[in-house]
Amino acid sequence: MEHITDISRRGFIGSVAGVGALAALGLAGCAPKAAAETEAMAETGAAGEAAPAAADWLGTAPDIAEGDIAATKDCDLLIVGAGNGGMAAAAYAADAGVDFILCEKGETVGATRHWFAALGTRPFKELGVEVDRQRLMGEIVRYSQGNCDQRLIRMWMDESNDMFEFVDGIMTASGAVVIADEFDMPGGMGGTPFYTPPFEHHYVDENGGREFDERNVLFEKHINEAGREVTFGHELAKLVREEDGRVTGAIFNTPEGYVQVNAAKGVLLTTGGYAANPAMLTALSPVTTQSVTALGYNQNNTGGGIKAALWAGAAKDLTSATMIFDRGLVAPGTKAGYTEESVEAGEPQFPGNGQFNPGTQPFLKVNMNGERFANESADYDYLPHAAAQLPGGTYVSVWDGNFGEDVQRFHTLGCSAMTRNMVQMFKGEDGSYDLDKFFEKELGDGRLQKADTLEELADKLGFAAEAKENFLAACERYNELFDAQDDPDFGKEAYRLSALRTPPFFGATLGGTLLTTIDGIRINHECQALDAEGNPIEGLYAAGDCSGSVFSGCYPDQLHGFACGRTMTEAIHVVKLLA
Repeated sequence: MEHITDISRRGFIGSVAGVGALAALGLAGCAPKAAAETEAMAETGAAGEAAPAAADWLGTAPDIAEGDIAATKDCDLLIVGAGNGGMAAAAYAADAGVDFILCEKGETVGATRHWFAALGTRPFKELGVEVDRQRLMGEIVRYSQGNCDQRLIRMWMDESNDMFEFVDGIMTASGAVVIADEFDMPGGMGGTPFYTPPFEHHYVDENGGREFDERNVLFEKHINEAGREVTFGHELAKLVREEDGRVTGAIFNTPEGYVQVNAAKGVLLTTGGYAANPAMLTALSPVTTQSVTALGYNQNNTGGGIKAALWAGAAKDLTSATMIFDRGLVAPGTKAGYTEESVEAGEPQFPGNGQFNPGTQPFLKVNMNGERFANESADYDYLPHAAAQLPGGTYVSVWDGNFGEDVQRFHTLGCSAMTRNMVQMFKGEDGSYDLDKFFEKELGDGRLQKADTLEELADKLGFAAEAKENFLAACERYNELFDAQDDPDFGKEAYRLSALRTPPFFGATLGGTLLTTIDGIRINHECQALDAEGNPIEGLYAAGDCSGSVFSGCYPDQLHGFACGRTMTEAIHVVKLLA
């Protein structure tokens, strides 16, 4: 239902500034400070030195008068954001007969993250394997250093199979075939026995390709068949909260002016993270901005849902967490760094070139001084984080002509397994690999360097005299470790060592590819947004990357598909709760 506004007075949420903003983030002390003291701290920083205010990125809620609202709409459930969470919620709500409106600020549904995790599903039961739930819980808690809600994680464990069955029904109807992803990693990784649970799924067609619509597109078709549609071009401006504390809807900025959507049962935020907001990321996760060389995020993910919730009195995780892949291939000499200025200058680079999958392979890696600096066997954000502490923030991965054989032996899992699978397409009848063809794009645009000798490779990588000497010594030492099948320097597993003797030699300058942020609005096991004191805000829910209470510091790199799996499970849980 839509009508020209004739609405009752509502307690529009105003600015959360000064102490209020800090309290929403959980940063304020027990007692509020005087206004003058707060302003002084904002101008000088807590220690007295010149520094921007901690909450500069937050800003204030827009002041929207009732007369500024061009139209209102009514529903039971308002879903904000048409990504993996929002589309799963809408598809489930359509089947459940829930009266919902789904608003998205873009013009299409969000890109699909194909891999997702769920426990105790049919595909894995058919293989006769199951997840050690106690160990999995321990891993999640350990990764987050306890900055998580174990009841929320337990809810995901308990309800993820229901999520899978719902998603699988829609996927298989399109001709897709579910794959229970490989999980066994003989030999371990990263010098420690990581747990890689059997719970990641993805889909292929009958020929092993992906000749079917993406999951989110299928979800959109599903809701269209039920007589529903995504309301595009609606950017969240602010939430509406009554004087009694209940969130009753939201106001959107649209091409036709402000539109208010009233939600009788609740508002579900599935707006994604804040990876596309360099100011917000710089303030909340400086290690990320110092380690990024490429961007792979949804450009709509600017943190708008998180900010709107904070303006409405919600609290955010105290710690940040980002999903960074060690695949940001750049030209030699490029430095890591992600700021508003660097984005305007085209550095880091945005998609197309942002994901060099072989970057994850555990070859020798050296810093910009030519020195080996870490165990290369642990992947995703380990190397970019370590390099962020070093000159330039980037590093070099180097391999030789045995690349094809080496990556088969390394046996990486998750999406990094694409390298060992894809290179097989370039294997000749004689067993050799056409690496020039495999790396054609990267060699052609000058980001990947190739040489007949390591000395020549060092020059092409831009190493100065001392760094070149260090680089050649590191390569020689690495050959010694391979021959001995032992790495006393950094403890890498023997099966992940490789030699550097067979030309041609390749060198890749790398940093992190930023995919998304995964810290956000604190929620409880019912996915209700929480205020700074830990109390639920009635009528406000969050799921997926805009929500928190799960991750801290990093993405658990061996829990493949966990982020997307929890996103869809949380979103569907809210629909179940309100239905």
